[in-house]
This record gives sequence, C-alpha cells and structure tokens, in this order.
Amino acid sequence: MSRTSPVVRPVHSPAHEPIREPAHEPVQASASGPVHPPSRQAAARPARQPALREHNLALVLGHVADSGPVSRARIAAATGLTKASVSSLVETLLEARLLAELGPDAVPARLAGAGRPGSALGLDPRGPVGIGVELNVDYVSLCGVDLAGAVRTRETVVGDLRGLPVPAALDRAAGVLRRAVAELGRAGASARTGGGRVVGVTVAVPGLVETGSGEVRVAPNLGWRDVPVLDELRVRAGLPPGLDLLLDNEANLAALAEFWRGGHTDGGAHALDTFVYVSGEVGVGAGVVLHGELLRGRHGFAGEIGHLPVPGADARCGCGSRGCLELVAGQDAILRAAGVAAPAPGWAVDGAGGADAVAAAAAAGDARALAAIGAAGAALGTTLAGVLNLLDIDTVVLGGGYARLAPWLGPRVTAELRGRVLAVGAREVRVLAGRLGPGAATLGAALSVVRRVIAHPSGVLG
Repeated sequence: MSRTSPVVRPVHSPAHEPIREPAHEPVQASASGPVHPPSRQAAARPARQPALREHNLALVLGHVADSGPVSRARIAAATGLTKASVSSLVETLLEARLLAELGPDAVPARLAGAGRPGSALGLDPRGPVGIGVELNVDYVSLCGVDLAGAVRTRETVVGDLRGLPVPAALDRAAGVLRRAVAELGRAGASARTGGGRVVGVTVAVPGLVETGSGEVRVAPNLGWRDVPVLDELRVRAGLPPGLDLLLDNEANLAALAEFWRGGHTDGGAHALDTFVYVSGEVGVGAGVVLHGELLRGRHGFAGEIGHLPVPGADARCGCGSRGCLELVAGQDAILRAAGVAAPAPGWAVDGAGGADAVAAAAAAGDARALAAIGAAGAALGTTLAGVLNLLDIDTVVLGGGYARLAPWLGPRVTAELRGRVLAVGAREVRVLAGRLGPGAATLGAALSVVRRVIAHPSGVLG
C-alpha cells in the first residue's frame, strides 16, 4: 500500500440551519388540576433533545468541513448558534476526534479580525476513516481517506476477474480490505502517526445495483447475477456486524468524486454541478449529476450508457443484446482496432495500462491508434448526443481510460455533439477530461463514507 499526500478537503453540501429547543413553559396548577395540561407536543420535548443536538453537531462539523480552519466565534456567527452552544458542541466533537485544535496561527488572516485571534478548529486527521473498494473487470482497488479527505492508504491488485468464480473474486477483494483495515488499525495504535478507526466501507461495482440493496443484480462483464456482495464481503473479510457497508455502481461513485474533488467549473466562476461522467473500461458506464445530485432513476439503474445501441453495430454483447456501445468504444474494441496488446497491468492502471499504450501510439502519430480512437469517439459522441438532448445537459467529463485518450478522443466526441445536440446553437457543449485518474471510483466510494459521518456525526460518537 502506498501513502499519498492529502487532497483538498471535502465539501459538506447539505444546508443546515440551527434548531433551538423552545423554552419550556411552567405548568400552572390549581386545586382542580392543571390549568394548562401538557400537550402531546410538550410531553415529547425531552425525546426531541437528542435530535436537536444531532442536528447542531452536524451543523458545526459541516461548517468546519466547508470553511477550513475556523474559530469558535466564527462558527457561532456563521451558524446562528450561541457561543455557549458552540463551545459545548465543539467539546463533544473534539472528544470524538472529529475536530482538532489547530491553534490561533491556523486562522486565515482574512478571518482573524481585530484583537486576539481564537484557536482554530479543523477536521481531525486522527478521526474516522472511510474505505472505498472497487471490483472491476480486470482489477480490485482500494482507497482509504480520513475526514479531511487525505488519502491514508491505497492498493490495487491487477488481474482479470472474468470467468473467475464469484467466491474467488470476492476473496480477492476481501483480502485487499483485510489488509487495509489491519494497516489502519496499526496506524491508529501508533502515537507517532495517529490513525483512525474504519467507520464504513462503500463498494463500487460495474453493474446494476438496486437502490438500498447490498446485491449486484446484473454485472454482464463479470458474469454476475444477484450476488449478495456486501454480505459475502463482511464474512470473508471478517468485518464486524455493526460496520456500515454500502454498494453502488462504479460510474456513479466516480462521477461524485469528480463533482466533489475534480475542481471543474461551469465555464465561469461557479463549480460544475451538472454533467455526464462517462467511464471507459472493459464496459462503458455513466454517472449523471444534475444540480449536484446523482440521477439514479426509479430503481437505481440509471447510467448504463454502455448498453445503448450504436447504429450499424450488430455484435452480440455479454448483456444478451446486440450492437451495444461498449462493443464499439470499450477498452477491448479500442485495443483491438489500434493493434495494441493490453499490457499486464490492464487498461487504466496508472502509468502502465493499455490506455497509456494507445495514447503513446497516438502521440507518435500511429495511424491505427488514431483511427481506433476516432471510431470510438464517433460512436461515443453519437450516443452521448442522445443523452444530452434528453436531459438538457451541456457538459461531458471523460473518465477512466477515456481521460488518458482525451487529447484525441475529446475533439471527435465534441464534433459529434456539435452536429447532433439540438440546443448547441443556444449554449456551448463542452467535453472535459476527468482529473482524478483511474482511482476516481474508489476515491468517491471512500469520500461517501466520511461525508456521511460529517452529515450525521452522532453515529460515530462513543
């Protein structure tokens, strides 16, 4: 496993407002009984207190996550909570290692104000850790991040999972997960390095994941159907029963990572919050982000762009249909058309995969490589034009192996979009390269865990 330098801190998107408990009215009594008998609402007030405190804990933690190093006074001013309430809430978050004292020097000068600066608070790097695991067709990858989004551990095990029995594939993922949990546990026990307990795992897979389920309904390129991934991984990796586990599609999680961490803009001064992320691996998947929210569809199956039909294509796909986009624009099709043998590390492994080999050939002017990328771009652009017309979206982010090929793939996709998107005369259509590399899905999976902690900190309080 490798350590990497911290990345930018997570953005806490839910908007919170402080909730204050109404003042309790004294109950007036007389010989004939109470003049103002307690209402059902008043009787329930004690039970509401924990919910109010949970809300305000999230409000404070979320403000620190959004704003970076900030003093207690600034938190009170920004949230509308009293200074006394902020002090109490901060103490709870410090004890739980969700916040850390950074000292007065950490307060940015623009926020310091007049007088003696207060001690700054920041997210505690020794606090909870979230893990993301991706099972893809030709690799298993893992990423662990702390509350601030710093990557604490990474590992990728390359190897084709196609044709491998489901238990063997899950054992491979479980082994990666066990090693990460053990490493993070050792770090947490070390006074020198600090550490943090693992509070959740999100698993990314290239297939249909029904919302709220822990099962892969269909993953054609893996040959999986109705596989209880989370139950199996919990047992095989020896994870405790109470550990939070979630399952999602890999393109969805990569799209969220690009939204949270990609640093893309809308072409102006605002962050990009509406786009189609399309990932080119063995399969081709998409994640659609609309106004900062993932479009999932009724069952959670949205984004299966790789199985949309391409005009003129008729080959049989592993899904059972014919002429699917991934047969024309997926990694196998591009490698075959380019005449490039896939290197051992696979398609999109950093610095050594098949996408790099095709990119190197294209950069050298190789005619077959350029033609292969052009054909894939034409098919991809044609298909994406339908998506953009349907959803009124004007930006595409190329991820996975496509990001490596973006200097050649992007212009061809853009040309197809400009010729086919109806509203192109009224707005610009943009094609951007993803910025997070082949680890986008695992990063998005890991970040989804710590973002849940920031949104609901009471769930990890001791």
